[in-house]
Amino acid sequence: MQSFIMNETDDSCSPPSVEYQYSLFPVVYILALVVGLPGNLAALFVFTFKITPRTAFSVFISNLALADIVILCTLPFRIHYHLNRDDWVFGDVACRITGVLFVSNNYMSICLMACICVDRYMATVHPHTYQRQRRPWCSLAVCVALWCIAGVLMLVFVLLGPLKTNVNQFERHSCFENLSKHEWDTRLKVYNLLGLILFSLLPDLVILVCYPLVVRRISMIRTNTAQRALRVIYTILAITLLCFLPNHVANLLYLLQRMDVIKSCSSANRIFEARRVTMALVTLNTCLDPVLYYVTTSHFKWRLLKMTWLCGREESSERTEPVDL
Repeated sequence: MQSFIMNETDDSCSPPSVEYQYSLFPVVYILALVVGLPGNLAALFVFTFKITPRTAFSVFISNLALADIVILCTLPFRIHYHLNRDDWVFGDVACRITGVLFVSNNYMSICLMACICVDRYMATVHPHTYQRQRRPWCSLAVCVALWCIAGVLMLVFVLLGPLKTNVNQFERHSCFENLSKHEWDTRLKVYNLLGLILFSLLPDLVILVCYPLVVRRISMIRTNTAQRALRVIYTILAITLLCFLPNHVANLLYLLQRMDVIKSCSSANRIFEARRVTMALVTLNTCLDPVLYYVTTSHFKWRLLKMTWLCGREESSERTEPVDL
């Protein structure tokens, strides 16, 4: 899984300055809330209640919006934490719950994007097979399985007890940061290995391999449906390359550092900096996902959302239809 330790270098190295993060993370998180929350709430409502008939594709989109909303609901705690100069005041239980919700739903997001990738691959490369198997209960079963796996892993992590941190010279209470070597060896190593392989690099590989095959298959088709499919493909590729892949690479390097494959203190500090910046990029996917929701619809009029943001006016809702690729 994406690393649970968000602020730690090798125990023998002095960590670099973290002053910039006290403004970086609040700015990014506030931006995600302002832009991402309205867009994801609107998408969850539309793709869950307004799109008829339900398709496998719309089920994945609804669950992606829900995962983003869960992430966004944890951000006020993180904003207060960083504005308070990394001093957590809400208690250990709240730290574990909000921290594991934030991390696990980031994994849910990339896994659901990989599911959308496979869905689009089947629809374009194997259309006859897809037409026979496109019933929404299949995608619903996949989503339920993903939520159950995430729920079990979260529950186990929370029930394992308080997170043990290194002594903080400023007497601040860290949350998911500055964790001890004992904590890494007994709890976090397994979670990081699982997350990195199964919930980070594997979905990245699925997206980066499947989508070029889809593009090659449909790039010569000039229909509106095919062009919408290309927009979906390019949007997910952009989100993956910008938001997720840099963080996954940084976490891979961090894992190698913790396993003493990378031993240099200068390298450890660069990895530390890279993980801080890419963590902010990961959060920005909640702002970019509404772009995906927009390009996946054929007749959806986003005027209501736009007018709500810009003018505070309301318009009557219109019937929406899913993309039938």
